Amino acid sequence: MNAYYWPVELAEGPVGLRPIRQRDRHAWREVNQRNRDWLRPWEATIPPPPPGHLQPRRPTFRQMVRHLRAEAQAGRMMPFVVTYEGRLVGQLTVAGITWGSMCSGNIGYWVDREVAGRGVMPTAVALATDHCFRALGLHRVEICIRPENGPSRRVVEKLGFRPEGVRPRYLHIDGAWRDHLVFALTAEDVPDGLLASWRESRGASQK
Repeated sequence: MNAYYWPVELAEGPVGLRPIRQRDRHAWREVNQRNRDWLRPWEATIPPPPPGHLQPRRPTFRQMVRHLRAEAQAGRMMPFVVTYEGRLVGQLTVAGITWGSMCSGNIGYWVDREVAGRGVMPTAVALATDHCFRALGLHRVEICIRPENGPSRRVVEKLGFRPEGVRPRYLHIDGAWRDHLVFALTAEDVPDGLLASWRESRGASQK
């Protein structure tokens, strides 16, 4: 992944995506901690270690950003923060970027409950997906969501991501291995771009 693709800043109206940085620590912690109860059921956790091994510690914010930057520089990830009217309100990561015969990536995200329902996350996902297809040249973008996560499922449903089934015990979340629903789009599904499709559907719903 060269400098043309990353780092990059994307925006649509008041919604923006930009690379996460060390100086986001205070704003990121404030939003994340304030939303702890809302986010906990959906956040990945570290599974128990094998007998005789120590439980790994959760990384600090500095360690997390350092790891995300290294993955971005290696072309395997695009770690964004989500902004709304200039304020940090969440995080969106394109991870698992694979080239060769697959050309795919997966998107994960969370958002401040205070701005949920305003179209912030669908817009952010549309921005990231278009960048994946048009700038990076990926062919497929996938999003995996716990069946119980209604708000996150509404994001992919609004954007027209295709349901593709269940991955049993896919990720360790909230203390156990959890099933996830798989949703995906390929570049052929949105020839005019996902953001254009999202704008059109929002406009139609407001008439």
